[in-house]
Amino acid sequence: MIKQNKTKLLFIDLIIAIIAIFLDQITKYIATINLAGKEDFIIIPGVLQFNYLQNTGAAFSILTNHMTLFYILTPICCALIIYLLIKMPMTKLGLIINFVLTFIFAGAIGNFIDRVVNSYVTDFIYFSLINFPVFNVADIYVTCGVILLFIILIFCVDDDKFNSFLTSIRGGNRGRD
Repeated sequence: MIKQNKTKLLFIDLIIAIIAIFLDQITKYIATINLAGKEDFIIIPGVLQFNYLQNTGAAFSILTNHMTLFYILTPICCALIIYLLIKMPMTKLGLIINFVLTFIFAGAIGNFIDRVVNSYVTDFIYFSLINFPVFNVADIYVTCGVILLFIILIFCVDDDKFNSFLTSIRGGNRGRD
């Protein structure tokens, strides 16, 4: 029964990831068609605008022009996420982390597709109110996913529960919490 449920969950993960990657790629395509070589498109003056940018780095343009590093690290990180999704226990905590990891995976793949196809990542969302770096939908998946993962692990899980959770990932106890 647990194995059958796990297979269903992994299938749902795959569907969510495909939809999330599609949404990321379609928004980048629309941004490229409508924004490349054009003036910024103001959504809310002084707050939010669309601003086309070709980013050869990671989030916030860190590690600019280090594509080889991304070509190596992204598949390694995605393989680790897939391993964790497969080993994730069917508990409340496991299901929440499963959901978060699926979005981190989708964001990583969305930006990896750009890097492989274009040698850059298309960014286009800009919060001018706080002069936030230009970003895209995949960046939202990764950033929000990592923040949620830290919040869950730091504030929502006590040491004993976390240790039990790690044991279950390694193949031990399959608890229900």
